[in-house]
Amino acid sequence: MYIEIIKAIEPEFEKAVDFAQKKVASFRTGRANSALIEDIKVECFGDMLPIKQLAAISSPSGKQLLIQPWDRSYLELIEKAISREASGLSSRVEGNSILITLPPMSEELRKELSKALSQVENGAKETIRKFRDEAWTDIQAKTREGLIREDDKFKAKDKLQETVDKYSKRIDELVSRKKIEIEG
Repeated sequence: MYIEIIKAIEPEFEKAVDFAQKKVASFRTGRANSALIEDIKVECFGDMLPIKQLAAISSPSGKQLLIQPWDRSYLELIEKAISREASGLSSRVEGNSILITLPPMSEELRKELSKALSQVENGAKETIRKFRDEAWTDIQAKTREGLIREDDKFKAKDKLQETVDKYSKRIDELVSRKKIEIEG
C-alpha cells in the first residue's frame, strides 16, 4: 500500500527536477548555449511562440548564437523579443539571421547567477519536501485506518526519505555543474 503512495508522488518529484533543469539551463555561463534564448516568447500570428519554433539556433563560436528564422518576416519580431527578455545580450540583424554576442561575465554577474541558482535549487527542493509531507500524511492516515501496518509505516518513512534523497541529489548535481560552468 505505501509503495503505491510513494510511486504516486514520484511524477511530482520528476516535475520539480525537470523544472529546475529548464531553469538552470537558461542561466548564462561563459559559453553560448541555445537554452539561453530558445524559450523566449515571440508575438507571432497573434500567438506567443518560443523562438525554437520559429527559427534554427546554432552557436558558431563559444561566445555567439546565430538565429536563422524559417521566414524572414520573423526577424524583427524575434529581435524585439530578445531585447525585451534577454537583457545583457546584444543582438544584431545580419542578412537573414540574428547574431547574438555574449559579453564577458563580470564577477558581480557571476555572484548574481550563483545566488539565483541557489534560489532555483531551494524552490525545487521545497516542492519535493511539500510532496514528501503530503505522502507522509497519507501514509500516517492509512496506518490509523488499519490499511498499513505499524511496521510498514516505518519502512515507508525510510523508503520515502530514500526517494526524496534521490531526487534532491539530482537537483544538487544540476546546480553544482552549472555553478562550475559559471565560475569557469
